[in-house]
Amino acid sequence: MTETTSGSARGSRSKGNKSGKGLRIERIHTTPGVHPYDEVVWERRDVVMTNWRDGSINFEQRGVEFPDFWSVNAVNIVTSKYFRGATGSPERESSLRQLIDRVVLTYRKAGEEHGYFASPADAEIFEHELTYALLHQVFSFNSPVWFNVGTKQPQQVSACFILSVDDSMESILDWYKEEGMIFKGGSGAGLNLSRIRSSKELLSSGGNASGPVSFMRGADASAGTIKSGGATRRAAKMVVLDVDHPDVEAFIETKVKEEEKVRALRDAGFDMDLGGEDITSVQYQNANNSVRVNDEFMKAVETGSKFGLRARMTGEVIEEIDAKGLFRKMAEAAWACADPGIQYDDTINHWHTSPESGRITASNPCSEYMHLDNSSCNLASLNLMKFLRDDDKGNQSFDAERFAKVVELVITAMDISICFADFPTEKIGETTRAFRQLGIGYANLGALLMATGHAYDSDGGRALAGAITSLMTGTSYKRSAELAAVVGPYDGYARNADAHKRVMKQHSDANTAAKRMDDLDTPVWAAATEAWQDVLRLGEKDGFRNAQASVLAPTGTIGLMMDCDTTGVEPDLALVKFKKLVGGGSMQIVNNTVPKALKRLGYQPEQVEAVVAHIAEHGNVIDAPGLKAEHYEVFDCAMGERAISAMGHVRMMAAAQPFLSGAISKTVNLPESATVEEVEEVYFEGWKLGLKALAIYRDNCKVGQPLSAKKKEETKAVAEAPAAAEKVVEYRPVRKRLPKGRPGITTSFTVGGAEGYMTANSYPDDGLGEVFLKMSKQGSTLAGMMDAFSIAVSVGLQYGVPLETYVSKFTNMRFEPAGMTDDPDVRMAQSIVDYIFRRLALDFLPFETRSALGIHSAEERQRHLDTGSYEAADDEMDVEGLAQSAPRHVEPAKPEVPAQPAAAPAPKQVHNSTELVEMQLGLNADAPLCFSCGTKMRRAGSCYLCEGCGSTSGCS
Repeated sequence: MTETTSGSARGSRSKGNKSGKGLRIERIHTTPGVHPYDEVVWERRDVVMTNWRDGSINFEQRGVEFPDFWSVNAVNIVTSKYFRGATGSPERESSLRQLIDRVVLTYRKAGEEHGYFASPADAEIFEHELTYALLHQVFSFNSPVWFNVGTKQPQQVSACFILSVDDSMESILDWYKEEGMIFKGGSGAGLNLSRIRSSKELLSSGGNASGPVSFMRGADASAGTIKSGGATRRAAKMVVLDVDHPDVEAFIETKVKEEEKVRALRDAGFDMDLGGEDITSVQYQNANNSVRVNDEFMKAVETGSKFGLRARMTGEVIEEIDAKGLFRKMAEAAWACADPGIQYDDTINHWHTSPESGRITASNPCSEYMHLDNSSCNLASLNLMKFLRDDDKGNQSFDAERFAKVVELVITAMDISICFADFPTEKIGETTRAFRQLGIGYANLGALLMATGHAYDSDGGRALAGAITSLMTGTSYKRSAELAAVVGPYDGYARNADAHKRVMKQHSDANTAAKRMDDLDTPVWAAATEAWQDVLRLGEKDGFRNAQASVLAPTGTIGLMMDCDTTGVEPDLALVKFKKLVGGGSMQIVNNTVPKALKRLGYQPEQVEAVVAHIAEHGNVIDAPGLKAEHYEVFDCAMGERAISAMGHVRMMAAAQPFLSGAISKTVNLPESATVEEVEEVYFEGWKLGLKALAIYRDNCKVGQPLSAKKKEETKAVAEAPAAAEKVVEYRPVRKRLPKGRPGITTSFTVGGAEGYMTANSYPDDGLGEVFLKMSKQGSTLAGMMDAFSIAVSVGLQYGVPLETYVSKFTNMRFEPAGMTDDPDVRMAQSIVDYIFRRLALDFLPFETRSALGIHSAEERQRHLDTGSYEAADDEMDVEGLAQSAPRHVEPAKPEVPAQPAAAPAPKQVHNSTELVEMQLGLNADAPLCFSCGTKMRRAGSCYLCEGCGSTSGCS
């Protein structure tokens, strides 16, 4: 989409031309003479965000302007997080146009000033294309860009920082200060403490050194006090220690011991929930800890041999330990409290583009950015679902060509930002300007895989993920080489040219060796192969503008801004989502990706509708009508009865890692029942598969993770219950028989070729009272069982069992005969019983009750397709049709209309998707409550994200 041009020949498009004076920019989405803002419908909305625990208003701004296709959640988060200016003042931003212009015009101006564009016309196209992509949620910059760019405050654009600390008190105190300033600016930082001498070594004065673990206490207290960006989230940090440091065992045990303290204090009655009054007395809780292991150590673990711990000052081995025993302690600690994570030092530095300038010793808090000490990385992420194409025949493809063009656009913008960016310390500014590290990535991978009919844990899913990642990084380095031809390579390139080109060859070789699987990933691999060939050719000629190009970040808040279903490289949380509605209210809706996946797998519209209805009711695909068992895996999620296995997560990381400059922010979730041996397996296989870093989290391993306010109240109620049992009064139901004359409906039906008749009789004024079922083959076992079953149901109805109870229990019951029916309202049935109770629900239950159960008539489903609502408007209400015994006049469902996800009102006391999953699946998501709005957060990479207000616990 962009190319270099010589100054004398405006029409020249020779790429990588050193004599060029700027980039030629081609259009991707925009039309000449039409501004992107003029192509969308704008509307005004009111944003009022409350804390559901006490009803207080956290944020309020009315009349904000956004495109009509932006969701309520995206509008709320952008308005509250990214609009600048004092709330209520005339200076306060009130339109998405103002926000995008503030950022994009700053980028354009800097690009023009620093010679990035061949002409003003190219600069204008750059502006319009960047605006379009942001407006249509095709990609997003990381949060600091939205916070700071175009404002009067320092224009910090980086979210990720790596610091350094040496073995001196001056350096340690500088660490505290620098880290605090980074937290204050809304970002996170990581560092390696291994240069600090151990507690087993002597000071120059003759006494014993304190050791790095002791200095972690001061930094931890500072991080716990400072809120990032003023009020958005707690500080995020990473602390790394090398495995050969003599204090590594104490480092491993820091959080385990504190977790024991939490348990003791909790049992003594102290408030030890995350955010509780007494949790601040517990140390080391504000950082992610990771042990940096090398190949020597991992091979010693593999062979069961000894491993030497080395003095920091002399490098001499001062103690030998059993490698397997230390590895076991790491796994035990991670099993008990999720820390420490693991980073693979030799793998990281094997892919290092600038080794002559120093080793990579640490990472940012979420472990995706790994480069030189005292450096930073600005991030941007693409929304992968925006590149999925469906043609008129229903065939899918990934738009590799347009994806590559957008990558070129974004990389160009990201590099421009370094030209005007401010940095929290002088050292970080110098390193970043010299090496120009970028971190392009993506979100919505989990949704893309499901929508294309790929299981997350499958060869096909991994092939598509690997192909997209390879194309992204290959295109990024290709653009970086083209930029080097225009504005020069990064300052550190000359010294590191051989190493940088070696790493590019490693990426290219990995791309060549990767396995192609199907019609979706193969064209993407082909595009990636072409991109890597260009990288090698252009890089040899012109060098590279950037020492690093890509990472996979958590995409927390920006994922919500782009209306992504999944974050970063994560799978879908669950199949049913919580959705806020314009004008207030909320609903639960089956993921939009589910119908796409079923269509890709070859299911017909009626079958899709039946599966979606099943998911709406049960939250999973188990026993869904007509769904083949071999397709269940496509709908596996992070939580639920068919949760993706730990190694499924690890294998997906391994598929993407060879095509990334940096690493991947991801936590491998394990069930509460997981063993220490399973943690060891994950950490060991991560090394074998070539990962750079990973962390694990075992459900409910954290005492300080609150489940919910409701759970607290239930616990308190149990504790306060009186010990003495009160006198029990037993109530028995009374049978209410029907009168001799009773109204009724007789329905003939066919299910899977089996014919039958159902007579449903009602009380004159009080609903259904009995059901008679007759099958066509008199005397058969099926006919006899149906007679007996109908008598049992009728007696239950007369004793007061609600019809909705029967409907909820017997719909989706699966046995033969099953299949197509002759009823236009119930096109598919899993069994005769399933059909009967769906028909009874339609005839006798009120709309609200059956809608909550996912049961709708053909007319209502058609209305939902036309208007987005199952319920008729007041002026369209058919009063006669609401009568229980009224005849039904329904047009047959049109099979060519694609099925849409079933929706129902969101259950009470549910505030986001995590809480909805908990309620629907009957489990607890082990995640903290949001500090700002009180709702339960969900995982986003190694961090947590609040769907309610956009707050994160990380650095993206």
